[in-house]
Amino acid sequence: MIISFVVKQKLRSLLLVSTLPIVIVVLWEIVGRLGLTNSYLLPSPSAIWLAAVELWERGHLQRHLLVSVSRVLTGFSVSASLALSLAALHHGLPVVRRIMSVPMEAIRVVPPLAMVPVLILWLGIGEASKLAIIVLASFFPIYLSARTALASTDTRLLEMAKTLRLSRIEQTWFIVIPSAMPGLLTGLRLGFGYAWRALVGAEMIAAAAGLGYLIIDSEELARTDRIFVGIFAIAATGLLLDAIFLRVLPKDNRSGMLKGVF
Repeated sequence: MIISFVVKQKLRSLLLVSTLPIVIVVLWEIVGRLGLTNSYLLPSPSAIWLAAVELWERGHLQRHLLVSVSRVLTGFSVSASLALSLAALHHGLPVVRRIMSVPMEAIRVVPPLAMVPVLILWLGIGEASKLAIIVLASFFPIYLSARTALASTDTRLLEMAKTLRLSRIEQTWFIVIPSAMPGLLTGLRLGFGYAWRALVGAEMIAAAAGLGYLIIDSEELARTDRIFVGIFAIAATGLLLDAIFLRVLPKDNRSGMLKGVF
């Protein structure tokens, strides 16, 4: 009985979540088949599906997906390492934070795509410039969330740690990090989302593969259906990776992440 109830609840939840997308796709297909839209400007879902199947059968879609996912994971790993390390340094040494505050804010407010010409001059048109855009796009959500989380530790817990004569390392390990964990994970999730969103811009820099390249190349070939394949592939893969990201987290921290995001 319990298993049956859980399955029914899961099905109801899935139906509730998928109702609106299904309705949109059905209406979109009907409008397309009635000829109420320009098929070049807005191809029907069936035409987009056929283009996706064609790309998949030729192996192109899988190749672009793998390249894009690899780039995002690499850039995100670099970004997360730098952001968490710098947030920890600034938390431990407020003087360093104050010294770096103006340059950090200046970099934060500059859109990563505005740096493209300079990045090409500095790093060339290889993988380094693409990864730099992903790092710039995802660094500050992680850094700011981590800095805020580390600074939000309950002062009563810190006072208790002093009473117990815990060392600075022990305070950090047993109090500060566990207290900041929900905020740290929220920042990582947000940063990963920004890294994925920066993908198209990164792959516009003389790329030869990737979902961004697929979109740009399809535009030059006037294949709007393939453009939508690239867009939907980015959306679907982003949702899947985000779901995986949540699944691998400790259950106690998921609610904190969701509260931080929504």
